[in-house]
Amino acid sequence: MPEPTLTEVFGGGATQTATTITINKSDLPRLTASANNSAESLLVGILLKAKIALSKNRFDADIDQSIYIDDAYPAFTFRGINNDQYRVDQLTINLAKEDTSSAIDPDDY
Repeated sequence: MPEPTLTEVFGGGATQTATTITINKSDLPRLTASANNSAESLLVGILLKAKIALSKNRFDADIDQSIYIDDAYPAFTFRGINNDQYRVDQLTINLAKEDTSSAIDPDDY
């Protein structure tokens, strides 16, 4: 199987040039698109979209796929002056490459 494509990972409206990436907000699962989405909400939408195409099952079946995103265990923490309880949902992003360097380099994936 070939390496996952831009549109498989980021949605049918995803495009790129030499200097930009365009991802349609409407392609991001569970995101309510607005003119003022927070950077964090956009990142979560991108990760949830990428998780669909970059699954562990596909990674295991496709030597060309170098990344997979998997659910991790939810946890709870207490924050703020009132010690309010927060749920901490986790996604694990796994980057696989031949063992030639200890640094993460985007060009390796």
